[in-house]
Amino acid sequence: MKVLKTKTARFALVVEKCGTPQTYTIWQEPKKDRHLQSQIARGHIMTIGRTESGREFGVVGFMERPGALYLEFPKSLKRFADRRIVGIKWELVKG
Repeated sequence: MKVLKTKTARFALVVEKCGTPQTYTIWQEPKKDRHLQSQIARGHIMTIGRTESGREFGVVGFMERPGALYLEFPKSLKRFADRRIVGIKWELVKG
């Protein structure tokens, strides 16, 4: 049986390469939020989710899920698009 490996990247490296993110709060339906749609298209949004064991991880892009958090980065995250972002350090995020 072949085991697939998931590529990962450390959150600190993403911040180093793409700038300090800030949390993004959704106040309206995402499809109607023009700023959010622009940031998604430019590759500046990361979705933070949790595993069943409670560990946090990030993925590049917007994935609407219950309990998900969203981070907006000043630079594009496209170079990390195929990776799972691990080691989330909230002290590196602007409030």
